[in-house]
Amino acid sequence: MELSVFMEFSDSIMVGEMRRTYVMHVPDSGNSHALILAFHGSGGIGKGMPILTHFNRIADREDIIVIYPDGYRRHWTDNPETTDGANDLAFVSALIEKIVTERKIDPRRVYTAGISNGGFFSQRLAIEVSEKISAIATVAATMPLPLPKVQMLSKPVSVMLFHGTLDPIVPYEGGHVKKGAKRPILSAHDSAVKWAQLNGCSSNPKITYLPNRKNDSTNVHTESFTQCRENSEVILYVVEGGGHTWPGRWQYFPERIIGKTSENIDASEEMVAFFKRH
Repeated sequence: MELSVFMEFSDSIMVGEMRRTYVMHVPDSGNSHALILAFHGSGGIGKGMPILTHFNRIADREDIIVIYPDGYRRHWTDNPETTDGANDLAFVSALIEKIVTERKIDPRRVYTAGISNGGFFSQRLAIEVSEKISAIATVAATMPLPLPKVQMLSKPVSVMLFHGTLDPIVPYEGGHVKKGAKRPILSAHDSAVKWAQLNGCSSNPKITYLPNRKNDSTNVHTESFTQCRENSEVILYVVEGGGHTWPGRWQYFPERIIGKTSENIDASEEMVAFFKRH
């Protein structure tokens, strides 16, 4: 039987006087020219993200390195107006520079993905370190205030958003997060519109209804904003009946707590295909 030769290991990096940790997955080939950083939600750890996303399997097929960083005290500082004692922007910036240099990654092919708090944080990264990131993808995370106050990016960043209409924690219609900091947020649609404005896209999205793969009481349609600056792109996947979940993957808590996981789309596959376009 042929044995897989992929590498997955834990490592760390010093940021100021703080040691920050992460898990890195290197594809079977040992070669890669692209990098995905996947951010866990509040209360999670990096090691949980491969189980939730199955990114490793896709990364082996596509020759992509995936890093699963650990948030400080299991949380990411997604609000630029607050601090919890850790400089997450400095951590991620240093981590990108380290891996791009050591693994000879194309600096134009660095992407981030995240769920909930990790998705909020990915959006902050896209605004504050846009020069180092080409595209982001988020699940169960709309745009958190005060990010909508931003009027311009240093360069366009393509954005893909997945959001369930029955998310019990981060409401699809916006307002306030229901748990944790309970901070104010935009709706999923308004978040996509804001990203379209920041990327100079056309104002009217194209609506596409996707065919159902399974009869699981969910449906999926997309709102796509095109004609953006420098061939960037903004797309919102509306998961009708979906919860605070990663579409196509693991129901990590009971449905009564986080809502339903749709099986009518595979968010991880869609993300990687999106990243490859950018």
